[in-house]
Amino acid sequence: MEKLLSLIAFVTARVNVARDEAKDRGATATEYALLVAFIALAIVAGVTLFGGKLNSFFSTLSSKIGIGS
Repeated sequence: MEKLLSLIAFVTARVNVARDEAKDRGATATEYALLVAFIALAIVAGVTLFGGKLNSFFSTLSSKIGIGS
């Protein structure tokens, strides 16, 4: 009987650990999603701020090396 109670206690503890790990995986996925969203916003902001300057830089560069019209 004692072995059975020990087995039940072990299985219960293992199930609780598995539930906690599943909760952590959900939180981690949410954190990664937020991180990706912030990186995307930073890229959009960078392209918006420097897009015109980059366009003129590459246009000048292409005319100097003879690519394009």
